[in-house]
Amino acid sequence: MENGQLIDYFMRAMHVPNRSEYDPSTAMPQMDGEGALPSAFPVTALAVASIGTAAQALADYMESRNGHRPKIRVDARLGSFWFASSLRPQGWSQPDVRDPVTGDYATADGWIRLHANAPHHRAAVLSVIRTQAQHEALALAISSWTSAELESAIVAAGGCAATMHTREQWAAHPQGRALADEPLFHTSLHEPGPIQHDSYRPERPLAGIKVLDLTRVLAGPVSTRFLAGYGAQVLRIDPPFWTEPGMVPEVTLGKRCAMLDLRLADDLQQLKRLLVQADVLVHGYRADALERLGLSQAERQRIRPGLVDICLNAYGWTGPWRLRRGFDSLVQMSNGIADAGMTYFKQNKPRPLPVQALDQATGYLMAGAALRGLAIQRQSGQGSSTRFSLARTAQLLTSGNLPEPTGLEPETAADLSPTLEMTEWGPAQRLWPPCSIDAAPMHWDTPACSLRSSPARWP
Repeated sequence: MENGQLIDYFMRAMHVPNRSEYDPSTAMPQMDGEGALPSAFPVTALAVASIGTAAQALADYMESRNGHRPKIRVDARLGSFWFASSLRPQGWSQPDVRDPVTGDYATADGWIRLHANAPHHRAAVLSVIRTQAQHEALALAISSWTSAELESAIVAAGGCAATMHTREQWAAHPQGRALADEPLFHTSLHEPGPIQHDSYRPERPLAGIKVLDLTRVLAGPVSTRFLAGYGAQVLRIDPPFWTEPGMVPEVTLGKRCAMLDLRLADDLQQLKRLLVQADVLVHGYRADALERLGLSQAERQRIRPGLVDICLNAYGWTGPWRLRRGFDSLVQMSNGIADAGMTYFKQNKPRPLPVQALDQATGYLMAGAALRGLAIQRQSGQGSSTRFSLARTAQLLTSGNLPEPTGLEPETAADLSPTLEMTEWGPAQRLWPPCSIDAAPMHWDTPACSLRSSPARWP
């Protein structure tokens, strides 16, 4: 799907006229469901557009394989719910794992957000703010800092922090200006390689496709969850120190999760052996991380000619922040979303989006790009690399005008699939999928599992 076509989806989901360059011959998903999430920005429209993008990319792939184009439906209400969570535990609960250091703090001249859920990010924050690791003590210490000074100090220490900017300040910021010139997603093509899969079945269109998943919360895991829902073999790789217990049951269904420490030569070699057999690589490392491991884009294509390579970072691929660590909540602070929400809802503190919409939407766009890459791979054998960033997705969201708010009807039992998913933590139900594709129902072959629970090899 082209950038302009996605924007047409977005505008259609907001019930505004399509752009003049829209091609009416292009098959568009049927859009069902009523209401919208409460927000200063059209979050539900973004959900419909991004989920529809992934669904249409799958329909394109299916048509390229069997000559028949299935019909697509996207449900705005269910899509809004999925953008929050899809899992409903039965008799157990997912833990709240947000570190007490994580949060918004008033500074001497504004607001800053700290992200410290990972132990090494927490340590970086506390190396700068030398006080107790609890919110009240941190708030007192932070109140004497300026936002820019504290942000710079924490980032220099290897941590994650974001000053709250207005939309106007972000537009004038060097990184905001750089993003203005970046496409929503950018694909480059590479030399062809062998077709390694031929297990296509219309009812399970991605059967046999091997997806190597090097991603963390949340966009990357959302993309590979979508691919697994249509039969792809997803192998997720994590280092020994990474934890995200609050999200693992949400995003690991249909996947196998293994451990490799890429700082070790043997484990790095094993990753390369896995890459040889992969059809798709999805990774969310900072822009230079794989290069520093000797796995540049060119080297990845050399190891696996024809590879579909999906790349994500936080703040974009150009500009002074291209290597900066970031998460959805930090990007919302940087680019003015949290400030706009504060004004819209007449509050006296940052007001983020009601869900992690930048992560979620980017995840579905990444899945769509992977499917588009697979179609190209199938037709010509060519490899492809497609780049995304949370900050660029945010620009799409903030470009839309908010329609009249209508709210969402509360979730009911009818919104849940009656099938129990026997996760490692206990039984659970999932929401019905947010999209449907004729003759290819979204479902997962295995329940959610814990990280590092399988060997690092293809089945």
